[in-house]
Amino acid sequence: MDVESSYLTFRIAAGSSLILAIFSFFLPDTPKSTRGTSLTSILGLDALSLFKDRSFIIFFLSSILICIPLAFYYSFANPFLNNIGIENAAGKMTLGQVSELLFLLLMPFAFAKLGLKKVMLAGMIAWVVRYLFFAFGDAGSGAWMLYMGIILHGICYDFFFVSGQIYIDKKSDPSFRNSAQGMITFATYGMGMLIGSLFSGYITESFVTTFNDSITYQWQIIWLIPGGIAVVVSLLFMIFFRDKPYRKTKVLKEVFR
Repeated sequence: MDVESSYLTFRIAAGSSLILAIFSFFLPDTPKSTRGTSLTSILGLDALSLFKDRSFIIFFLSSILICIPLAFYYSFANPFLNNIGIENAAGKMTLGQVSELLFLLLMPFAFAKLGLKKVMLAGMIAWVVRYLFFAFGDAGSGAWMLYMGIILHGICYDFFFVSGQIYIDKKSDPSFRNSAQGMITFATYGMGMLIGSLFSGYITESFVTTFNDSITYQWQIIWLIPGGIAVVVSLLFMIFFRDKPYRKTKVLKEVFR
């Protein structure tokens, strides 16, 4: 049975969620906080103090904007691969998750060698390279470009989003660290993905032609647009973002803790 096009995927997801829900009851107990609380801390407004730092504002805006290219991948990479004739596209896209695990293991060494800013910048530049591969690859002799675009998911995601979580952890006072992490999650998977989903859908619909009930997507143009957005965000981040260098021992501790 073709798992990709069946309802079985949803049953697997539901079953996995149920197993995780049951497992959560066996996690270690979390002690109640003994410090005083206020309405400001309850609403997470303490984290807004981070916006006093210009570099944090740049990071925050970059996190939202880079989710626009991310939405293109999440929404249209699989339809794209199927449309151009790649067999078992969903299965081959799992190479991205394998890559994500491998690059996660490489992150401490990348931090120690390059520092936070260069690692995050490498993640954004990887989006540009990925969409160039998608724009000019095909199911024939150019299939290797499509595979490389999928494999780059590890750099695209880990080097920016995971690094961003480490950056937030470093910048935040322990009293509002959770609120700060929640705020950046809202910025990326809330605002960013909403904007990206709407924009990617609009762009994709704008470059579709129909002739005699045959639908043709202009994939090259569709992929070059998020690639161009990633270029602009990368330049914005490279020019305006500033961060103090990490100590190697601190990097290893924060990534693996």
